[in-house]
Amino acid sequence: MESLASNGHSHHQLKAGLTCSVLFLCLFSIQVSGAERAIEIIDEMEALYQGASSSATMTMIVETPQFERTMEMEASSIGTEKSFIRILSPRKDRGIATLKLDMEMWNFLPKINRVIKVPPSMMMGSWMGSDFTNDDLVKQTTLTDEYSLTLEETDEQYAIILVPKEETVTVWGKIDYIVNKEYMVPVAQNFYDDNGEIIRKLEFSELRDFSGRMIPSRLEMIPMNKEGNKTIIIYDELKFDPPEVDESIFTLRNLRSRF
Repeated sequence: MESLASNGHSHHQLKAGLTCSVLFLCLFSIQVSGAERAIEIIDEMEALYQGASSSATMTMIVETPQFERTMEMEASSIGTEKSFIRILSPRKDRGIATLKLDMEMWNFLPKINRVIKVPPSMMMGSWMGSDFTNDDLVKQTTLTDEYSLTLEETDEQYAIILVPKEETVTVWGKIDYIVNKEYMVPVAQNFYDDNGEIIRKLEFSELRDFSGRMIPSRLEMIPMNKEGNKTIIIYDELKFDPPEVDESIFTLRNLRSRF
């Protein structure tokens, strides 16, 4: 009888162990597939404003409690490796330009006729006095390579939580990336410091059709530690794979050119 009872007890232990193992594998599988889906979503969002090549005209509005400043700009890119931005107006800033090639970045200042290479230490610095950083404009940081991703979702939205990997050099302790499920477009990005305090918000709005893609045409960067400050970027025009974008744009010679 003892032997039977012992066998029965072992059988129950084995079943319980197998159930726990299966449950663990199921949960692990869900976590892995969730992380994979999160990577897919982020990659899709990051590619939304790009084609094999693209060109755009944009308006940037810098708002502070003291003043408001508006700049008209043109931009071109090839993939994520090459980008070029030139300010068209106001007149005092006309011709200021930024070139990004892979991991390197230069600014051209026509008033002093000088090209300045932007060091890595300045990538998180302000671009043209706005609330966008140099890194924001040239996308030097690859989110899916340098952050660990966790996916949460509701019926209407995906929320992807990005935590920097141990080896990642960044000022952010965490980023929340909110995506609209119906249109598969970004809604917001929230940036936190190492203490979990929100430092800035990037909000996306005003969906427009650009070359058959529904894309938010208005981006607002709001620093939480500067009351009354924000920077707005409005896409006035955005073309994908236009014939006028070629390699000659992405050169130091073109960066220095006056027009």
